[in-house]
Amino acid sequence: MTVTAAAPGQASPSYRYLVVTILMVVYTFNFLDRQILSILAEPIRQDLHLSDTQLGVLTGLAFAIFYTGFGIPVAWLADRANRVRIIAAACAIWSLFSAACGLAGNFVQLLLCRIGVGVGEAGGSPPSYSLISDYFPPQDRGKGLAIYSLGVPFGSMVGSAAGGWIAANYGWRTAFYAVGLPGVLLALILLIVVREPKRGVLDIPADGQGEHEPTPPLAEAVARFFRNRTLTITAFSSGLSAFVGYAVLTWAPPFLIRVKGMGLEEVALYYSLVLGITGAIGTFGAGWLVDRLSRADPRWYAFVPALAFAVSIPCFIGFLMAPSWPLALLCFAGPALLNNMYLAPALAVVQNAAPPAMRTVSGAILLFVLNIIGLGGGPVFVGMVSDRAAAEFGEASLQIGLAALIPVICLTIAAHWLASRAIGRGVRAAAAVG
Repeated sequence: MTVTAAAPGQASPSYRYLVVTILMVVYTFNFLDRQILSILAEPIRQDLHLSDTQLGVLTGLAFAIFYTGFGIPVAWLADRANRVRIIAAACAIWSLFSAACGLAGNFVQLLLCRIGVGVGEAGGSPPSYSLISDYFPPQDRGKGLAIYSLGVPFGSMVGSAAGGWIAANYGWRTAFYAVGLPGVLLALILLIVVREPKRGVLDIPADGQGEHEPTPPLAEAVARFFRNRTLTITAFSSGLSAFVGYAVLTWAPPFLIRVKGMGLEEVALYYSLVLGITGAIGTFGAGWLVDRLSRADPRWYAFVPALAFAVSIPCFIGFLMAPSWPLALLCFAGPALLNNMYLAPALAVVQNAAPPAMRTVSGAILLFVLNIIGLGGGPVFVGMVSDRAAAEFGEASLQIGLAALIPVICLTIAAHWLASRAIGRGVRAAAAVG
């Protein structure tokens, strides 16, 4: 890794945590706007007469292509420009397009709005990763990134609770307006409160003295990322993790409603609580664990998610086979907690390995691989399997689609094991050259 130590920070601890908390709230709205469609899938499917494959495209592929496609060039710009302004502009854009989803009258209109959400959200996370790395020193970076990553479970929880309740009482269109428009106000708060820090202020340059290297051209930055075996395998193991995670997150509410008989108001109350509490524990717990365990052995950055996915398999089977929605929801708590334990470790590996001038673009490359494989593939895969099984299994076909994820979980465990070997080799090579 090019970053090996930290210098004293310029920001006070209280302001550091204020910044990461605001960024986490922005990420909560980011993920809320991204995932609200999965909560509203059933009323939208019935109103607009959509297939499961079309829902998979809307929740996954259409969003992922534009989110990832714009993410790398926006990140390259953020390595040169004011990151706070980029995040604020992005927040306003995705929020307005999310609200516009409530105006859609057919599949194509909803698809175009989802594309707009994806384009806006491309400017959210990579600059945020870079900002956090300039507020938290390397030894605390896992914790800082884990706090930021709490936006995933919090966004899922708020989306499930607010989206489910509003849709049940006022319709799915109103739910889009209610969760989208507040993001514009949040963008203004971000501009007012958060300061742009000096890049690399908490890191010692790779040569141990002088200034950090300048920002390389985009093509060179991408090539350097994929020449690094640790970063490449970490990105692909994270992509497989996200394949499982996004597929489950997208299809769990429709599965509970269609197959287990859960209502929208019950989703708003019970599912949202399980998703938010377990997701927060898993996300923050993974960052806390790897910050401590990696001091003795950096391979724990990959061991933690590998073990988490292994333990999740029996819980996932119980979720699919449970005879009632309360028991299914109880079993779902396991995957909801454990499937979130890959993100904070992966972010820490990338942000610690990349030089300050490449942090934003490196984070964007990680998200590109993660979301093309995970968000682009997972929801569509389950939807296609479900549609193929519908003739034989009817509404229960979604159970078959979700069961098809079990071999992917096994492949994910193997990928994280390979990542642990790459991390170990990288550490030994760094020690050999001092």
